[in-house]
Amino acid sequence: MRVNVISDVHGNTKDLARAGDGADALICLGDLVLFLDYADHSRGIFPELFGVENADLIVELRTARRFDEARALGRRLWGELGIDRETAIESAVRRQYEEMFAAFPTPTYATYGNVDVPSLWPQYAGPGTTVLDGERIELGGRVFGFVGGGLQTPMRTPYEISDEEYAEKVEALGEVDVLCSHIPPDVPELTYDTVARRFERGSGALLAAIRRTRPRYALFGHVHQPLARRMRIGATECVNVGHFAATGRPWTLEW
Repeated sequence: MRVNVISDVHGNTKDLARAGDGADALICLGDLVLFLDYADHSRGIFPELFGVENADLIVELRTARRFDEARALGRRLWGELGIDRETAIESAVRRQYEEMFAAFPTPTYATYGNVDVPSLWPQYAGPGTTVLDGERIELGGRVFGFVGGGLQTPMRTPYEISDEEYAEKVEALGEVDVLCSHIPPDVPELTYDTVARRFERGSGALLAAIRRTRPRYALFGHVHQPLARRMRIGATECVNVGHFAATGRPWTLEW
């Protein structure tokens, strides 16, 4: 059995169409939407609406953790644009989802990232794509558990939930062979982004589940340039499967 695993697609439809090549299944750990590319400020919903110069500015503010100023800039830009914010963003997200879900191979097993909009997924996920969140599935004799979304942060991305709600989804999985999530367990080496120079939020509930249930693997994404891409926690191999938007390459699990 061979499974390709990706995360943080962020609009990379071209490579997504080949992500399942040579595999029996594709697993996607979320973040399909590209709102703003921190490496190329000309890409994403934000520069399409407000231009590259404003994208440069908001990246500068966010990188400096000046979140209040970044939100103030966003409010001013939306006011100047004179259109409804939610309508404009949903329209742009829909365009991206239409392309990306069409590119998924069959079968694909997917969960949400923190920048995704779960309410829209049922409209675009075809019969070959199974969406899982707080749920399990068996592949090739191994049990895979999926936990989608992220935890609450000053960034206020679309699918951030409380620690309690997230922990309930982790608990619902029980014992699994492969624990699949968008965010990593709360371990400094796995949550620190060396380029952004900040810690992203990891989950204490995931870490506790790994120590308690000892899955063979814990797979995740979210942190684009982690201090450590993989490490062991007890019997569990923890793997950041990579920033697919930049690499275009899946991580492969074979047994």
